Amino acid sequence: MNHEVLGNRRRALEESFFARQNNKLLEQLRSQSAAEERTKQLSKVSGIEDPETLQQMTEADILPETFAAVSLIPVVAVAWADGTIDDKERAAILSVAADQGLADSGPAHQLLQDWLTTQPAADLLTTWQDYIRAFCETVSSEAKANLESQVMGRAKSIASATGGILGLGNKISASEQNTLDELAAAFAQTE
Repeated sequence: MNHEVLGNRRRALEESFFARQNNKLLEQLRSQSAAEERTKQLSKVSGIEDPETLQQMTEADILPETFAAVSLIPVVAVAWADGTIDDKERAAILSVAADQGLADSGPAHQLLQDWLTTQPAADLLTTWQDYIRAFCETVSSEAKANLESQVMGRAKSIASATGGILGLGNKISASEQNTLDELAAAFAQTE
C-alpha cells in the first residue's frame, strides 16, 4: 500500500509538472502568435514589408493603431501648411488612411476627422519629430530609410494633390515645401 500511495503521488507530481510545462509552452506559442499578428498589422498600416524593420518596430512596442495615427500627422501637417485643407487634400488623406487600414470608425479615425476639420496645434508636429528622432535611434539605418521613404512619399503625395495652374507646373507650394523640409529634418538629425 505504501508503494501504491507513493506511486499515486509521483504520478500527480509528474502530471502537475507537465501541466505547468505545457501551460508555459502554450503561453509562449500564444505570445509568438500575437507578435506575428501584430507584425502583420504593422506591415499593413505602415506599408513596410522589410521583415527586419517590422521586427524592430514590434520589439519597440509600436502598436498598429498607434502607428496608423502617428503616421498621419505628416500628411495632415502638409495639408494644413497653407492654412486650409481643400477637398482634394481631404480626399487624398482619407485615401492614405484607408490604404493604411484605418477603420472608418474608432478613436483614430475620429482623431483624423478632427484634424481635417480643425488645424492641430503646432506642437503636434514638433512632438512627432521628437518621436521619429527617438524611434530612429533604436532601429537600423535600413529600417530608418524604409520608414522615411514611406512617410515622405505619403506627405509629398498630399502636397501634390492640389496646386499648379490648370494642373500644370509645380504643384507643391512654398509653405508645403517648408513643411516637407521639416519632416525630412526629423530623419536627417538621427544620422
